Amino acid sequence: MKTLKDVPVGGTAAVVKLHGEGAVRRRIMDMGITKGVEIYVRKVAPLGDPMELNVRGYELSVRKADAEMIEVEA
Repeated sequence: MKTLKDVPVGGTAAVVKLHGEGAVRRRIMDMGITKGVEIYVRKVAPLGDPMELNVRGYELSVRKADAEMIEVEA
């Protein structure tokens, strides 16, 4: 299983499945990260957390803990 955390900077991946439950899953979906969406990893902070993503034409910062809940396909 490859997660969003594993996608390198400059890489693009499609969301396959969202893991997690309740409020955490709802928050991820509210940010526009849903099944089938293409995500571009723009950059990662120097200490590795957070990641800056490009989703549906806007920029979004996500913690690595949340990125581990997003299963992707490169």
